[in-house]
Parts: sequence; C-alpha cells; structure tokens
Amino acid sequence: MTHPSKRKLEVTYRKVADLIPYAANSRTHTDGQVALLAGSLKRFGWTNPVLVDGENGIVAGHGRVLAARKLGMEEVPCIELAGMSEADRRAYIIADNRLAELAGWDNELLAAELGVLRELDFPLGEIGFSQRDLEKLFGSEDDGGGDGGGDSYKEQFGVIVMCKDAAHQERVYNELQAAGHECKVVVT
Repeated sequence: MTHPSKRKLEVTYRKVADLIPYAANSRTHTDGQVALLAGSLKRFGWTNPVLVDGENGIVAGHGRVLAARKLGMEEVPCIELAGMSEADRRAYIIADNRLAELAGWDNELLAAELGVLRELDFPLGEIGFSQRDLEKLFGSEDDGGGDGGGDSYKEQFGVIVMCKDAAHQERVYNELQAAGHECKVVVT
C-alpha cells in the first residue's frame, strides 16, 4: 500500500446531493460563515476541493459543501481519500480544522495587506473581517467607516430534536445540514 504522503491526488467532480456530512463533525458553521464561504466561491471559484472517504462521506469541506448547497451547485470538486483507517479518518477530520486554528497572524503585514485591499475598494467583510477586527488593526480613528459601536449582543435561537437512537440522530442531522441549518450533535 502506498504511504499517504506519496499518494497521487486526483480531483473529480461529485454531485453535492451524494455527499454525506460526518454526523459527529465537531466543527460548526454559522449561517453567516456559510454566506461568507458562498461569497468566496462566487468571487474566487473553487480553490480547495472537498475531501471524501471511499463512500462519499465528507472528511473535510463541510462548510464549502453547505455553501455549494446555498448557491444551488450540483457538483463540486472532490479528492477521494479511500483507504484511511477509521481512526485516521476521525482524527484527520479534527486535525484539518484544529491545525489551521493554531496558525497566527503577523498583524503588521495583515494590516498592510488589508490597507492595500481597502485602497483598491475591496469589501473586507467578504473575507471575514468584522468592523471590530478592522478597528483593532487600523485603530478606531481609521476604521474605514462604520458606527464604531463594537460588538453588540446577538440573540441566538435553537431547537432540540429528540431522536430515538444514534442512527435516527445521524439521519436527522444530515437532513438538517443538507437543508442549510447549523446543527450540533448532543448526547444526553
């Protein structure tokens, strides 16, 4: 068997409807973040294929698939990672997100790049920077407009669906995710 680091990657297109979200995915996606991802897909196109196991199960790219559904896309680029052990697949689903979180920012370089983008009239909110983020980077006197009000309280609402067993929970979760709802798995 070929070592994973030597695996040749092949991008194929798969139907969004055939892709199966991982029910125990601990990474969450808000409606706002999915909207940003959808905007990114519209502006930049696909730059990062969805990773799937040998049975169309999503390993990485849950948010991008939600964005594709939001945009009404029928197919998305995928790379199949068949042959992973269950432990490796589960671990990679977490590692793919966590390892990226551990990176930092060079705030001086970031502010310079965002400053150039702002001068080019690029909407910085489209790449995930809030007004508060910009105020921290540029200082409140140079906040690029806005009310300078900082964070405000945002109510969140949820519904708990009681499931009869784990299989029912996974089915309900997948259906709600497919419909574009933000979901969390809870076991009591």
